[in-house]
Amino acid sequence: MPISRGLGTDFDRWLGKLFRKGPFTALIVLVRINEPKVEPLRSTFVHVVGDEMDWGDIVMMLRSAGVSWDGAAFFPTRADAGGLVPDELARMRLRELEVALREDRLILNEGAFFDVWGRNLEIHEA
Repeated sequence: MPISRGLGTDFDRWLGKLFRKGPFTALIVLVRINEPKVEPLRSTFVHVVGDEMDWGDIVMMLRSAGVSWDGAAFFPTRADAGGLVPDELARMRLRELEVALREDRLILNEGAFFDVWGRNLEIHEA
């Protein structure tokens, strides 16, 4: 998945900086925010291999999730030797992340967490 050079949103800036270290796999969790609750909705992973994508492209991709979401958390992961994580390992890491999020929503802050406009988000204990 390519990354944008436009750097218009917090997401675009984050992704541009992260990609300087090369390709990676991103675990993604979509959430609904109904203060004081944050509810994980869907999760997936993508392989980021280029440099021509921006927040608008991500939003279009995430529409295929079929849910209305308020936030998206991205957890970059790389293989031990660097680069992309094999699909099977990405699925395993995603399942581990889902289990951890059921126990503690504050884990969302350990990733890069953005609202629907690509602006940084952070959650706090209620």
